[in-house]
Amino acid sequence: MASNTFGEIFKITTWGESHGKLMGVVIDGCPSNIFISKEEIEKELSLRRSRNSYTTKRKEKDFIEIASGIFKGKTTGAPISIIIKNEDVYSKEYEKNKDLLRPNHANFTYLKKYGIFDYRGGGRSSGRETVLRVIASTIAKKILKKYKIETLAYIKSVYNIEAKIPSLPLTDLKKKRDKSILLCPDPKATDEMISVLEKIKEEKESCGATIECQTSFLPPGLGDPIYQKLSSKLAHGIFSIPGVKGFEIGNGFFSTQMKGSEYHDHFFLNEENEIKTKTNHAGGLFGGITNGMPLVFRVAFKPTPSILKPINTLTVRGKKAVLEWKDSRFDVCFGLRCCPIVEAMTNLVLVDALLMQNSKNLQ
Repeated sequence: MASNTFGEIFKITTWGESHGKLMGVVIDGCPSNIFISKEEIEKELSLRRSRNSYTTKRKEKDFIEIASGIFKGKTTGAPISIIIKNEDVYSKEYEKNKDLLRPNHANFTYLKKYGIFDYRGGGRSSGRETVLRVIASTIAKKILKKYKIETLAYIKSVYNIEAKIPSLPLTDLKKKRDKSILLCPDPKATDEMISVLEKIKEEKESCGATIECQTSFLPPGLGDPIYQKLSSKLAHGIFSIPGVKGFEIGNGFFSTQMKGSEYHDHFFLNEENEIKTKTNHAGGLFGGITNGMPLVFRVAFKPTPSILKPINTLTVRGKKAVLEWKDSRFDVCFGLRCCPIVEAMTNLVLVDALLMQNSKNLQ
């Protein structure tokens, strides 16, 4: 299996499966002398854990082991290798359904491509793999912080309930987000989402969600023309997250309903004598390159394919069958757990673009 590496300069390679004994990430191209500790990484991982009754009951401690690349609390410039254990695995429920095709799941396509599939928890296709991206992102965040770059993702919608996101500085918006059990900065929408989720849970169903992400002001010039646009790299990274089905930057699809004069982000000179734009319809990118405004985008997550209702399907040999889960730990809404993952992929894209840009402007 190829394609387990992401990034051009700040590269990560992940390995391991959902129910395997160990998983790990190797980070290559990280600058030296970045302060990072085991405790910092594990704190970030704690934010990824389930925090409500609508997400998985799987409880992993997520204690890590730093195997290389960090010495006396600082990166050395050598490849960083970090390992994590899978402890709270429960494969019994998967055993009985191992020969059944799971609608909208990767087991059919993996079987066709490789002729074999690790059915325990989805194997390599599982969302469990994203824990490794959060580990790598913790280090990327330390680099971005030196440039005062921050990222914040939050729940924008669940099923048919959409939040009204207040226009606030990231620090204040984060405080409002973190007060919500669903990581939604709109208290009224949070209550409505919970009501909908309770109903969907009772129906033994699942639903999708939308996550919005924004950054602090970015330095202009990040990203490269044509095939290495920041928008292209970001779409690549975000679509690599399991369950993602849609992505838009700035006004996105709504821009098709606007006139050119309405869509324009007009320039002005701010008090610091910096060129900025009065609006941000483009979401911080002109020509796929950062224009000095915050990056703003949204990500659509599909409903969790595995539900507790009986599902008519086929066996791997094409015979009719019924897929049933009686003791599952599936998410009612997978998207609710993905804010830290969206932030992680954004940080990985941004740190790679930042290092790429710095390498082109040696002084």
